[in-house]
Amino acid sequence: MLRFYNTFTKKEEEFVPAEKGKVRMYTCGPTVYGRPHIGNYSSFLMADLIQRWLEVSGYEVTLVKNITDVGHLVADADSGEDKVEKEARRIAAEQGRKEITHEDVIAVARQYEAQYIADEHLLNLREPAHRPRASETIEGMIAIIQKLVEAGHAYETDDGLYFSVESFADYGKLSGNTLDKLDAGARVEVKEHKKHPADFALWKKCVGSNSHHVLRWPSPWGEGFPGWHIECSAMSQAFLGPQIDIHTGGEDNIFPHHECEIAQSECSGPAPFVRLWIHKRRIDMGSQKMSKSLGNVLSLSDIQEMGYSPLDLRYYFLSVHYRTQLKFTEKGLEDAKKARRKIMEWMSAIDSTVPVSSSSGHAISESIQHFNDAMNADLNTPAALAEVFAAMNLYYQNMQLDTDCLTSYLEFIKIIRQTFGCFYPEEVQDIPAEIQVLLEQRETARKDKNFEEADRLREELEQQGFEVRDTDKGQKLTRM
Repeated sequence: MLRFYNTFTKKEEEFVPAEKGKVRMYTCGPTVYGRPHIGNYSSFLMADLIQRWLEVSGYEVTLVKNITDVGHLVADADSGEDKVEKEARRIAAEQGRKEITHEDVIAVARQYEAQYIADEHLLNLREPAHRPRASETIEGMIAIIQKLVEAGHAYETDDGLYFSVESFADYGKLSGNTLDKLDAGARVEVKEHKKHPADFALWKKCVGSNSHHVLRWPSPWGEGFPGWHIECSAMSQAFLGPQIDIHTGGEDNIFPHHECEIAQSECSGPAPFVRLWIHKRRIDMGSQKMSKSLGNVLSLSDIQEMGYSPLDLRYYFLSVHYRTQLKFTEKGLEDAKKARRKIMEWMSAIDSTVPVSSSSGHAISESIQHFNDAMNADLNTPAALAEVFAAMNLYYQNMQLDTDCLTSYLEFIKIIRQTFGCFYPEEVQDIPAEIQVLLEQRETARKDKNFEEADRLREELEQQGFEVRDTDKGQKLTRM
């Protein structure tokens, strides 16, 4: 029985998709105004793990991951500067230009979108079925807003259209920030004419303080741009329909973003909008959360400069339960690198094993079952990896395996690789010059039967992030 913790109900539930054997899944993608930091990737890795385990379990998964390239304002607010436009203005100022164009903003968005996708590949994330851009889904957003206006859930002001939270009785059920707990007496600027302080923007008109906004589209209410929250509702609906099985994101998305998604989606379509909400706890740097605003962030290139593979980071994040708040340390990353290497060495040994006619070993069906049970229990990755190490220890106690035993090990390895996505050997095609020198030195040492030197060079290659195996056809080099 596959169970997940549902943020909405605050308890673990058996997972049953609306359509048998098929899963409709949406995860909030990046706002492309800069390179995401590794804390952002922890949420995307959780979504990738969910997709992988669902597929290992026999489900057909349709994953949608959006690109937010307009409408996400600084401080996640309803007023202020667009994050992507702000970056475009910064670049223009460096170039001595005072004004920016539509093309300038789109160029920034596409630059960081490409960099983000390249980082995804380094982390071995699965490609989603659809990767819609907010700027290309405007018509769908306007259609939803019109429905909300007609149903009395939204109203127009001088500067835009707002959702009326008082019109939706379930507002706050996801986060716990229900209307009776929100500060109803909070001051609202008169120019916004909000009916309630928690009312949120669906569409902003390009007037007043927003008249400088470069990305703008025609609408029934004049030229403007969408609010941040309406974008995900429109993009998920366009590719997954009005109801989806799983929606993921970081815990910082719970309020207000996901709370607002629920309100506008269920007031313009059927309920529940989402059957299961899954959120990743944040990553901390020491006593502080990892945040661009705090300036304590690391990118994937920083991880690589520290001497680690992006897949070491993948293993580090996935080895901790997704509902555990991880305190990032270099020691933790180093331990993850060593653990990943040990597992890959074990897998390599199994891949090279030639079965014997009989052995005192035994099939490891029990380890496979315990691994599956752990993953089915709300993705308990620490317990699942404990079963991997138990199987490793069992193998090293008796490395002589008959055909049945070897088949069990190979089956287990296949499941582990498909689930975690960081144990596939990657044969190197273009070998760096300095690595080629070490390989040649090691080959000479082997021919001279200087096995001590050959082992030393193997270790040096491993420290550089490469694994070398001796085969009948010579040395085989893979990235670790």
